[in-house]
Amino acid sequence: MANASNPSLPDANKTLAVMDVVPYSDSKEESDVEAPAEDAEPERGNWTGRFDFLLSLLGYSVGLGNVWRFPYLCYNNGGGAFLIPFTVMLIIAGLPLMFMELSFGQFAALGPMAVYNQFCPLFRGLGYGMVIVSSIVMLYYNLIIAWTIHYMAVSITSIFYELPWQNCDPEWSTEHCYSYVEADLCEAQNGTYYLRNCFNQTYTIAHNISALADSALRRPPAEEYFTNKVLGLSSGIEEIGHIRLGMAACLFAAWLIVFLCLCKGVQSSGKVVYFTALFPYVVLVILFFRGVTLPGAWTGIQFYLTPDFSRLANAQVWGDAAVQIFFALSPAWGGLITLSSYNKFSNNCYKDSLIVAASNILTSFFAGLVIFSVIGFLAHELDVEVDKVVDQGAGLAFIVYPEVVTRLPAAPLWSILFFLMLLTLGLDSQFALMETVTTAIMDRFPNLRQKKVWVVLAVAVFGYLGGLIFTTNSGMYWLQLMDKYAANWSVLIIAISECILIAWIYGAQKFCRDIQCMIGEQTLMWVIFWCSMWTCITPSTLVFILVFNWIEYKPASYGRYVYPRWADGAGLMLGVMPVFVVVIMAIEQICSGTDDLTIMEKARVLSRPTDGWGPPVKPAVCAIAQRSEPEVPQVLLLHGRPVLRERGA
Repeated sequence: MANASNPSLPDANKTLAVMDVVPYSDSKEESDVEAPAEDAEPERGNWTGRFDFLLSLLGYSVGLGNVWRFPYLCYNNGGGAFLIPFTVMLIIAGLPLMFMELSFGQFAALGPMAVYNQFCPLFRGLGYGMVIVSSIVMLYYNLIIAWTIHYMAVSITSIFYELPWQNCDPEWSTEHCYSYVEADLCEAQNGTYYLRNCFNQTYTIAHNISALADSALRRPPAEEYFTNKVLGLSSGIEEIGHIRLGMAACLFAAWLIVFLCLCKGVQSSGKVVYFTALFPYVVLVILFFRGVTLPGAWTGIQFYLTPDFSRLANAQVWGDAAVQIFFALSPAWGGLITLSSYNKFSNNCYKDSLIVAASNILTSFFAGLVIFSVIGFLAHELDVEVDKVVDQGAGLAFIVYPEVVTRLPAAPLWSILFFLMLLTLGLDSQFALMETVTTAIMDRFPNLRQKKVWVVLAVAVFGYLGGLIFTTNSGMYWLQLMDKYAANWSVLIIAISECILIAWIYGAQKFCRDIQCMIGEQTLMWVIFWCSMWTCITPSTLVFILVFNWIEYKPASYGRYVYPRWADGAGLMLGVMPVFVVVIMAIEQICSGTDDLTIMEKARVLSRPTDGWGPPVKPAVCAIAQRSEPEVPQVLLLHGRPVLRERGA
């Protein structure tokens, strides 16, 4: 399998040589090169079955954001009306990017770093940028899995008792902790509950306790448990504190699970996803039927679905829909290219894209029904409006829902089910992030493919050590900072560059022919639709999302805490690092050439695929490729001298 960073050069005796680029050929001149059988596997391996890939892709795309971010966005942007911009953005941005990257990785059977090394040496840094993004996200994403492991362990040990966050434990609670159980008991005794004490009527009237209780700050036990017990949160990012051994142990368990599931590569992870990708749907269905039977559930569902079509005139709604779709399907992170690179050449990646995109939006919608049914129940129990309970992100998963389950019969059982669902959702995404990094390493150094277990172990060890910063008292601040900047602007810029390279420089029509060689010939309207998407509509949408993010930019914050300037600066540097790598590597590629051509001429040559570009196992017949007529200059010699120096892979 070729993996050269520069085009290979013909004899230097010729003064000018132009070679036509044909990704693969079945001409009679090359009849001595017989194509292997369909089931022959390249050196790097393949998925053992089609459903291994499909479920891995589904698990990567359907993650925690479907459960804890989409319901909040739907509520905050017009209820049921939000499904309209969400679906539109799925069609014009999410699906085209997913289909493009899946086809790209499957065609070349290479990970993001190696594929751009062959496809466009000038912008080989795009692959490195993708891997950097996945590496950063991989570090803090596993901490969220560590939180779920902690909650699962606590729920299991409390199976015959009450959950620890059901009441205000003095070990981790403050005077503002408001136990609804204790408050109900106090009210039953005709007393007033204030600052974790129950005052009788006489004392209440004498000291005006009722007025103080009405205006007092109330924090539910689940919130104080998460903030003080699980996080041990300090006052700010500058107060790092110490590594919390309990959370460090949970993080170790999370990395151990990831290592054991990935140590054999896609052959092992492809079997694990049969459980991790499907089990969340089983739990969602169970929670749905339990949720809709709770008092107040339908109030929450109605609150979630009631459409406000007037909100569709607001650009914020469309911006939120675009951002959610973009990060739900996770293009430009390298994961889609990595997963598809292990496919058989003839796998129908087009059908896979449609299935996963449709599953993503349906899962998001259904998860919203589940979450808002229990939120409606909690609002009924607390006698407050639904919008007083609604939260997003970690607040929804680790505060609101744990508070809900304490008010259900057999609370530990429901807690175990919910956090087991979160664990499986998180693991699927983590598998793809980890696979992206390890695949990039093994594609860059093919000799390491025989030592896959050691490569995965090394990445897991470095990932654990790098993630220890998140187990300190300031860990949540670091996590929020990285989550805001690591996969934001740089990912959008990488995606825009990817569209330009594939659709404009390589050619959308030529790319469509490559795809049809894999999945079979399609209609003319099919070709026109996807060419128009990749060349115009999708890049324009990505530019809109990028500009929208710049306009709506706000400095990082966590609750009422505003990050210091140095932390914001560090986050911005982290965010631009992948783009900086792309620029630096492009400059290095241009500077490595000879001085016979101008910078623009060097850039033009380096923007073309190398002679090693194409599938590693050439198909015997591809009628669509035979009908292709483009003549793309591949190698240019001027005055008998090569444009570029011969360089190693």
